[in-house]
Formats: sequence, C-alpha cells, structure tokens
Amino acid sequence: MSTVLTFGLSGLHCASCVRRAEAALAGMPGAREARVNLADHSARVSGVSAPDVVRVMDAAGYPAAVQRAEVHVPGMSCASCVGRIEAAMRSVPDVVRADARLPTKTVVFETLGPDAAVYAALEAAGYPADRADPTDAPDKADAGAEDFRRFVIAGLLTLPVFLIEMGGHAFPPLHHWVMRNIGTVNSHLCQLVLTAIVLAGPGAGFFRRGFPNLIKARPDMDALVALGAGAAFAFSAFSVLAPGILPPSGVYFEAAAVIVTLILMGRWLEARAKGRTGDAVRRLLSLRPDHAERVVDGGTEQVPLAQIMVGDLLRLRPGGRVPVDGVVEEGHSHVDESMLTGEPVPVLKQTGDPITGGTVATTGSLTLRATHVGEDTVLARITTLTRDAQAARLPVEALVNRITAWFVPAVLFIAMVTFVTWWALSGLAPAVVAAVSVLIIACPCAMGLATPMSVMVGTGRAAELGVLFHKGDALQRLQDAAVVAFDKTGTLTLGTPRVHDTAVADGWSAETVLALAAGVESLSEHPIARAIVSAAPRTPTDVTAFDAVLGAGAIAYVEQQRVVVGNVDLLVREDISLDQALVAEADQWAQTGATVVHVAASNTHIAALCVRDTVRDGAKGAIASLKAQGRVVAMISGDTDAAAKHVARTLGIETVVAGVKPDQKVEALEQLRAAHGKVAFVGDGLNDAPALASADVGLAVNGATDAAIEAADVVLMSPDPAAVLRALRISAATLRNIWQNLGWAFVYNTALIPVAAGVLVPFGGPQLSPALAALAMALSSVFVVTNALRLRRKGEA
Repeated sequence: MSTVLTFGLSGLHCASCVRRAEAALAGMPGAREARVNLADHSARVSGVSAPDVVRVMDAAGYPAAVQRAEVHVPGMSCASCVGRIEAAMRSVPDVVRADARLPTKTVVFETLGPDAAVYAALEAAGYPADRADPTDAPDKADAGAEDFRRFVIAGLLTLPVFLIEMGGHAFPPLHHWVMRNIGTVNSHLCQLVLTAIVLAGPGAGFFRRGFPNLIKARPDMDALVALGAGAAFAFSAFSVLAPGILPPSGVYFEAAAVIVTLILMGRWLEARAKGRTGDAVRRLLSLRPDHAERVVDGGTEQVPLAQIMVGDLLRLRPGGRVPVDGVVEEGHSHVDESMLTGEPVPVLKQTGDPITGGTVATTGSLTLRATHVGEDTVLARITTLTRDAQAARLPVEALVNRITAWFVPAVLFIAMVTFVTWWALSGLAPAVVAAVSVLIIACPCAMGLATPMSVMVGTGRAAELGVLFHKGDALQRLQDAAVVAFDKTGTLTLGTPRVHDTAVADGWSAETVLALAAGVESLSEHPIARAIVSAAPRTPTDVTAFDAVLGAGAIAYVEQQRVVVGNVDLLVREDISLDQALVAEADQWAQTGATVVHVAASNTHIAALCVRDTVRDGAKGAIASLKAQGRVVAMISGDTDAAAKHVARTLGIETVVAGVKPDQKVEALEQLRAAHGKVAFVGDGLNDAPALASADVGLAVNGATDAAIEAADVVLMSPDPAAVLRALRISAATLRNIWQNLGWAFVYNTALIPVAAGVLVPFGGPQLSPALAALAMALSSVFVVTNALRLRRKGEA
C-alpha cells in the first residue's frame, strides 16, 4: 500500500485552479487518489514521491508548501555516516530533500509534512537527532565539549591499564611491584574490567553504530574501530578467562583501551578545530545588534530586534550598528560596509539612500525607515547563503565517494589476509596485533573530511571578502572558466550617466553653461537631467515656463533667459543657428557612443555637453589581471556598438558583442564557449538573468535584481570588478587545499597500511602497534582540519 502525501498548495483561487491542480497531480506517473481542497488550500495524493510532487506543482503554477528545518546529529562522524543519514531521511515519504553536513554534524531537510517521522527514521538508523537553530551558530567554546568529556573518562580509565601493562617495560620496578602486590591474574582481571568500562561507556558509540553497519554489509569507520578494539578485547578476555585454550601472554587490553581513548582524543581535537571553521557565520551573526532605538511619539525606546516591523522609524547614532535594512529618512552619515562588501572606504548615506542592516554609522546620526526585517534582510540572506555554500558538494567529492565505497571493504580484506598470514607464520597473538593495527590505521575519516572542511572554511573566508557562493559547486566550476564575459552597464561602468566633457562658445564658461542647463533640468526626472544637475556648480531656482519636449529635451526661462537644452533637432526646431565648431566636437563624441546635449540661451547656441556612463575605478586593473591569468575577457552588452567599443577600448577588452537582447546574450555565450571553453558571466540586471543561468558560472554583482541573483551561482557584494578576482582567488585556494587534504589522506592511509600489516618486519623494519596506529589515525584527521583552517589567513585566500 503506497503512502498518502498530504500537503499545502499556494495559488489556489477558484474551482478552475482546483481542476488544474488536480489534473497536474493525477497526470504524474503512478499517481492515485489525487484530491485538492480549495477551502484549506491542501492536496493529497498517493503513489508518487515528494520531490516529484514539488517539481510538478511548481511547473503547474501551484507550488507545494515545503517546510525547511535543520537538525543536529551528534553521531555523524564520517562520510559513510552522511550517506546513511541521507538514505534514512529519503526513506521518509514526505521528505523532499535532505542534505547532511559533516563539518557541522547537521542535516538541512525539506518536507511536505510534519517532521516527527524524520526523527524516528534517524533514530532507527542509529543516529538520534535534536533540532538545531538555523539562525544561530554554535559557541566555539562549546565545540567538542561532549567529545572532551568522553575522552577524559576514557583516559582516566585507560591510564591504569596502560601503566600496569606497559609501564613495567619502561620502569622494571613498577613491574615487580605489580607482580608482588597484585599478581598476574588479578592484574589481568583489573585490566579486563577497566577496558570493558571504556568500551561500554565512552566507546559505546563505535559499537552501537559500527556493528549494525557491519552486519548489513555496509562497514564504515565506526565498524573498523569497533572490530579492531573489539577483537583485541575479545582475544585478551578469552586468554584471561580460558587460559587453557589461549596463551595468557596474549593479553592486549591496553591496545583496545588506548585505541578508543586516542580516537576519542582525535575526535575532540577535530571538533575543536571544526569549531573555528564556523567563525565566518559567527561573525556574520554578530553583526546583528540585539536591540534597536525606535522612534515613538517624539521620543525613542529601546526594543528587541525581533519586535521591529516594516515601516518603523529607527534612530541610529554615531558608532551604532544598523539594525535592519531600510531607507534614510533624515540625516547623513558615512557608513562602514566593509563587513558585507569587503570595501574599506565608508560610503556616504543621506536622505533617500538605502542602508543595510549590520553596517556601522561612523559619523553623524540617521533616522531610517525599516524596509526589510528578520529573515528578509540582506544580512540574513548572506548568512543563509554562506551556510548553504559551506555544505556544498563539489564534483571532486564524487571521486572521493567512489574510492571510500570500496576502501573499507578492501581494508577488511587486507586485515583478514594479514591475520591469516601472521597466524600461519608466527601464531595467533601476533596475528591479532597485526590485523587490529591494519583495521585502525586505515579508518578513512580524514578522507571524508578532506573536501567538506576546505569548502566550509573557504566559503566562510569568501563571505568575509564579500563573495557569496549561491551554489556551492561553483567553487570548483569557477576555477575552470577559460572566459570571463562582462555585461557593460552597471558592471564595468557605474550604470549612471555623468557629464564627462563640455565644449563652449566664445565668451561663455563651462560653469555658467552648466548652471543654466541645470536650471532647466532640475525640473526633469530623466537620468541625463540628473547628471547635468550633479555636474553644475549651482542650480538656479528662478526657473519658469518649463516645457518638456518628448524625445528631444526641455525649454524654460532661467534667471530671465530662455534656455533650450536638448538634441540638435530641438535647436533647429526652435530656429537657433548652430555653432559648427560645437557640432563638430559633438559629432566626435557621438561616434564613441556618448549622448550629446546641446545648450542654447537667448536663441544662441552656447555649448555642447558630453554625457556618458563612467567606467568603474577598478575595472581596468581587474581586466588586466584576468588577461594575465590567461583567461579570455569579453564584453556582452545591449548598448550601442559605439558605446560598447569605447568602453572596451578604455579597458583593453578585444572581444565585444554589442546591441544584443537577453536571449542573444545567451547565444553569444554559447559562441564563446565553443571557441574557448567554459564561460563565466558577470552581470547585474534583469536582462542578464538568462545569461547568468546559461553560463557555466554566473556572477551577479552588488545591486543586482532579485532575478539576476536567483539565476547566479556567485553573488559579489561589492560592485568593484576586482571582486571577480577575489572569487577566482578563493576558488583556486580552496581547490588547492582540497587536493592537499586528499593527497595527504590517501597517501597516509595507503603508505601506513603495509607498515601496520608488518610487511617490513622480515626486512628488519618496524611494525605499528594498535596504540600507535590509533594515534596516527587520530592525528591524520586533525591534520586535515588544521590544513583547511589555513584558508582563513589573508595570504591563503
């Protein structure tokens, strides 16, 4: 009998909506009992999977209500755990998606129904879970606290076992004292009891998780530890309790206890190091102030951030942190946005300017009106993007998963061969020691951590530099880009026109001409009009008889003079004689794609103004650096050919595609891909969304539309084109770090397995004891985590 899925639907307004939604559900392969209820906007269907329901209903225009949650799974310790946890969650019919995150031991999942079944499925799989708070980050001081407790208990119990058994070898008087006062039998019984407590107490998790997986033919790291420590303990216990069958000299309680203790120590050190990988998210969350100063009835009150509503007026004092996203209503201040954009220079904010929560007012007081609060703020979205990117699965992980899939079974086989060989050559006791050493040294924990730890630290460092990996696998794909193609307007340029040059008739000054033109344009909202007003040294207020001429310009009386501002056709229409020198200068500007504005006063042609978009300060250096890396740099713009090529010449870009529509940008990307290889596209506008989605990697710059951000793989919080270089540098450093970790883990494991198996013993070489094997394995994981933490340093990423 198939499970019935019951879930909410949005977009239902009438009976026709119900029929269409039911038809969409009923049309799914295997669907039965498809019903949609308009009264409570719910639906039910059986015979289909939750992911298929979400996909089909999204396509039909009636999205299913998906709940997102996060749980903490303390027992997640290796890559094998990740696979089993995700499989257990996918077995729950309501689950749409499950993403297990090894570095943080959390699982983010989406479900159509209540999440009680998720907890039950995890419990049944041997991974009990508790709810995690996605809006918080674990305290670094608490990282590994439970691991430390288990390590200390195991260590206190293991110490006397180790001293009794091994201390005598280093200090003979101790051995004589034990033999004289305790005796061999009592000594062994004492070791048996203490070791049993270690295995059944602090080390119980290895057996609780490992043996069931071994029985199910899905061995993992816990299975190897459980098998190794369990074999050493069982052999030793049998030797003590049945001395007539096994020789009493074959006692290795200290090996079993030390194995568990050292691996618990490694887990604790690893957890402490992992705690530092969450620094980026912790720093982001620390940007939120706890309270805000709300304006009420002429005064102010301190209120918790959670009580701030959209539309509230908030007071911000010098040095204060902006509590939520908003718009400046009154006052002005230079605001430090470096924690979000990576740009060190404070930005002036004044009336009408948007302001972002988490930034700091360095000078002056502001009154702002809240526009976005809670999870809708930029800071909250950045935090979510960073968390998601830190849990990303890179394509390189597929290789790791394929290797680890056969690695553990291969280790079991090698351990069996080692056991049989040593038993045949030297007897049972040496065989047990060698086999246990192989099982312990080969635990693939470091392999499982190699990629996710580097990704977590690398994306966290990226967030600090204003680079957000919206889709985590872009971290690897970005490095493969042979071409970096830019949109022009708003990406390589500021996106706002400015007056770049003026040509004036004899007897006139640029300041006077700009003031007259600004007087006329002060009554217009056109972007070019605002550019002229911004360029003028002053804006006259004595302006009358304003008349806007559609598509041509404007006419008004400014300080008693009739002033005409517009194109040549407007001047001709007004019977104004053209100054040919000004016209010639204007024609040269027009050939470079600039907009030309002519000015006439009292029926005399007095000036021509060159208005064009401004190239961003860092664009030229960024383009040069990209070319120095051997990448092809291209510009794809919807602007005119002349305007695009002028900017391209300024920046040193040889490949230019101009005058294209959004769908033609996609075609241009395909041509670049065919000619050179993988393409990264950088854009900001709504018309860039198709190109951002089509590119191998899409990068949306600060201020981009929501559609552009949604389509992009990477979001650059700074509008500076140099942010593209930062993204590439982080991508390269993270991938380099991943390969270092993987190389270490694989070489370490494969090189030490023969040593543990005793291959070098016949040649006079060493053999690892189980205790040394446990120490080496634990430190291997610590090395991987520590190496990943190097990415936090400025010189590394």
